Amino acid sequence: MTDQPLDVTAGVDTHGHTHHAAIIDPLGRHLADAEFDATGPGYHQLLTWLESFGTVAAVGVEGTGAYGAELARHLARAGLTVVEVDRPDRKMRRMKGKSDPIDAYAAATAVASGRATGTPKTRDGIVEAIRALRVVRRSAVKARTQAINQTRQLVVTAPEQVRAALRDLPVKELTARCARLRPGTDLTDPVPAVKFALRRLGKRVGALDEELQELDVRLKALTRQAAPELLEVKGVGPDVAGQLLATCGDNPDRLGSEAAFAHLCGVAPIPASSGRRDRHRLNRGGDRAANHALHTIVLSRMRWDERTRAYVERRTGQGLATKDIMRCLKRYVAREVFQVLNSKNTTKSRGRDDFAEAA
Repeated sequence: MTDQPLDVTAGVDTHGHTHHAAIIDPLGRHLADAEFDATGPGYHQLLTWLESFGTVAAVGVEGTGAYGAELARHLARAGLTVVEVDRPDRKMRRMKGKSDPIDAYAAATAVASGRATGTPKTRDGIVEAIRALRVVRRSAVKARTQAINQTRQLVVTAPEQVRAALRDLPVKELTARCARLRPGTDLTDPVPAVKFALRRLGKRVGALDEELQELDVRLKALTRQAAPELLEVKGVGPDVAGQLLATCGDNPDRLGSEAAFAHLCGVAPIPASSGRRDRHRLNRGGDRAANHALHTIVLSRMRWDERTRAYVERRTGQGLATKDIMRCLKRYVAREVFQVLNSKNTTKSRGRDDFAEAA
């Protein structure tokens, strides 16, 4: 008989500087493991090593959104099936220990057994560009808020001759006046020292305002190019749309259904029934940034959308609390957003437009 090539399954434990790969056969037996550099040549060597064992059915990669992002892209471009694998839980680590080979074999076993089936984000399109710019914007917003809070605190404790001119001013005027202060050179005195600190904070806020304006212009253009239909949904602006796009990735079809998208966003209802009481509770899992985006849409609709306000009134009359009503609305909005993001594949299901389904 001639030798037949094996259908093998691989697993990779990823790190910042090295990746550890392992191979198992269809019966789950360990064949080999090796370590490779987390560089371009290292990815090529890893791929060549994997293919030397036969036909690679799939590769389970830990951390496809972090250390394994480029490796996942490299393997996908080579035509291999990449599966996203979670790290082993604490119970498994207590039983089998922790090492790079153990984690790599565990990743391969999770794929071969069917426990790991998630498709990673491709991270090679316009949505990945939006995500990268949103990282910078988020940190700029936090830094701006921190600088404003520090400015107000310094004004509260400043000497009266400084505080009198800056007390009870709106943020924009306060930071503008602080940026124009002239502290002098003698910083041993508290008055010029406080003026110097306020001047630096005012200039910092101004620079961050300019940075945010530039980022908003670019993000708005990218978001409109990526998903113009999403911006037409009630309550969805460029910031909310950017977050929802970043959550789904460049390949939203990796989410098999709108229920899967709801779970990803943490808006799928969790059963909390007991005895004769039948109810659901809020889901506190999933992507909390995406959950916040859906929450923002719901708040906007509860204030401005007549249909939503009528729904809230009806459900309130049925005895539901506000948080339960918002849970229902977020589930409905998740369905609507998913259908828009997958409009090419869900044209037949876009007619589902009944608030009763959200309950």
